[in-house]
Amino acid sequence: MGLNQFEQRLERLVEGVFAKTFRSGVKPVELGRRLTREMDLQRTPGVSGAITPNHFRITLSASDGRNFEPYVQALTRELSEAVREHANGEGYRFVGPVHVELDEDERLGAGEFEVVSRILEAPGGAAVGSLSLSDGRRVSIGEDPVSLGRLPECDIVLSDPNVSRRHSEVRRRGNEFVVVDLGSTNGTKVNGAGVKERRLADGDIITVGATEVRFEAS
Repeated sequence: MGLNQFEQRLERLVEGVFAKTFRSGVKPVELGRRLTREMDLQRTPGVSGAITPNHFRITLSASDGRNFEPYVQALTRELSEAVREHANGEGYRFVGPVHVELDEDERLGAGEFEVVSRILEAPGGAAVGSLSLSDGRRVSIGEDPVSLGRLPECDIVLSDPNVSRRHSEVRRRGNEFVVVDLGSTNGTKVNGAGVKERRLADGDIITVGATEVRFEAS
């Protein structure tokens, strides 16, 4: 059975000149595999499907921590993505935002690590959603809508002549999220189809002008 997508991405983090750094000690792919196993072990039955941990603390040895230090942001971002993809594939639900953090413990030797996971509910028990951009940014959707457009005051500013000044919004409605076109000139698409308003599902791709934004229910 071949590596899945997130394992391939994690391996690419240490290709080329970075590969020497990880010839000894823990490998990024090992962390990703451990997180997904932790999700399987700690899942619990819920009304709408199994609920799985969304908060993970990975404790590394001091030497492995130093090795990962230059790439911590990229690594935690990819590990968080691995968690979301595994949940989506297995039909698991989160009750709060996904968070992965790295810590160090001098008692651990090189190559050793520990994982502690928790199920942490979002404030007020509200539905959780975010918009993922191609540059790695992730914008959480709270009580206020997330606006997309050319105006500087938009939450996601797009420098694209095909995008209207206030093009569209993503709103939370109860436990659901919807994208609403704000009368834009060139329209808003979800998964390639033009929409005026559309309820969003995890993984849906919103297209505004030449920009694609992915909705994530986590």
